[in-house]
Amino acid sequence: MKKDTHPDYHIIDVKMTDGTIVQMKSTYGKEGDTLALDVDPTVHPAWTGGNTRLLDQGGRVSKFKNKYAGLGF
Repeated sequence: MKKDTHPDYHIIDVKMTDGTIVQMKSTYGKEGDTLALDVDPTVHPAWTGGNTRLLDQGGRVSKFKNKYAGLGF
Protein backbone atom coordinates (compact mmCIF):
# COMPACT_ATOMS: atom_id res chain seq x y z
CA MET A 1 0.00 0.00 0.00
CA LYS A 2 1.05 3.56 -0.62
CA LYS A 3 2.08 5.60 2.38
CA ASP A 4 0.27 8.83 3.33
CA THR A 5 -2.88 8.02 1.34
CA HIS A 6 -5.19 7.58 4.33
CA PRO A 7 -6.45 10.52 6.41
CA ASP A 8 -5.37 10.95 10.02
CA TYR A 9 -7.81 9.15 12.35
CA HIS A 10 -7.84 10.79 15.79
CA ILE A 11 -10.02 11.66 18.80
CA ILE A 12 -12.25 14.77 18.66
CA ASP A 13 -14.96 16.20 20.90
CA VAL A 14 -18.49 16.15 19.46
CA LYS A 15 -20.84 18.68 21.07
CA MET A 16 -24.47 17.53 20.98
CA THR A 17 -27.39 19.96 20.70
CA ASP A 18 -28.11 19.68 24.44
CA GLY A 19 -24.53 20.72 25.30
CA THR A 20 -23.12 17.33 26.22
CA ILE A 21 -19.73 16.47 24.79
CA VAL A 22 -18.83 13.01 23.53
CA GLN A 23 -15.37 11.92 22.42
CA MET A 24 -15.22 10.04 19.13
CA LYS A 25 -12.64 8.97 16.59
CA SER A 26 -12.89 10.88 13.33
CA THR A 27 -10.98 12.29 10.38
CA TYR A 28 -12.50 15.75 11.08
CA GLY A 29 -10.03 18.52 11.89
CA LYS A 30 -7.11 17.86 14.23
CA GLU A 31 -6.69 15.98 17.49
CA GLY A 32 -8.78 17.68 20.18
CA ASP A 33 -10.96 19.80 17.83
CA THR A 34 -14.65 20.25 18.65
CA LEU A 35 -17.44 19.51 16.18
CA ALA A 36 -20.77 21.16 17.12
CA LEU A 37 -23.82 19.36 15.75
CA ASP A 38 -27.05 21.05 14.62
CA VAL A 39 -28.97 17.76 14.60
CA ASP A 40 -28.01 14.68 16.56
CA PRO A 41 -29.59 11.36 17.61
CA THR A 42 -31.05 12.91 20.78
CA VAL A 43 -33.33 15.28 18.83
CA HIS A 44 -33.80 13.84 15.33
CA PRO A 45 -37.20 12.18 14.74
CA ALA A 46 -35.59 9.23 12.93
CA TRP A 47 -34.01 8.14 16.22
CA THR A 48 -36.51 9.49 18.74
CA GLY A 49 -39.67 8.18 17.04
CA GLY A 50 -40.94 11.73 16.90
CA ASN A 51 -44.51 12.66 16.24
CA THR A 52 -44.53 13.37 12.53
CA ARG A 53 -47.73 14.09 10.70
CA LEU A 54 -48.52 12.75 7.27
CA LEU A 55 -49.29 15.80 5.14
CA ASP A 56 -51.98 15.33 2.54
CA GLN A 57 -50.44 16.81 -0.62
CA GLY A 58 -53.18 17.46 -3.14
CA GLY A 59 -55.62 15.04 -1.50
CA ARG A 60 -53.53 11.98 -2.36
CA VAL A 61 -53.81 10.36 1.06
CA SER A 62 -57.56 10.95 1.17
CA LYS A 63 -57.92 9.57 -2.37
CA PHE A 64 -55.91 6.44 -1.41
CA LYS A 65 -57.94 5.89 1.76
CA ASN A 66 -61.22 6.26 -0.12
CA LYS A 67 -60.10 3.94 -2.91
CA TYR A 68 -58.97 1.15 -0.56
CA ALA A 69 -61.38 1.77 2.34
CA GLY A 70 -62.84 -1.75 2.23
CA LEU A 71 -59.51 -3.58 2.50
CA GLY A 72 -58.91 -2.83 6.18
CA PHE A 73 -56.37 0.00 5.93
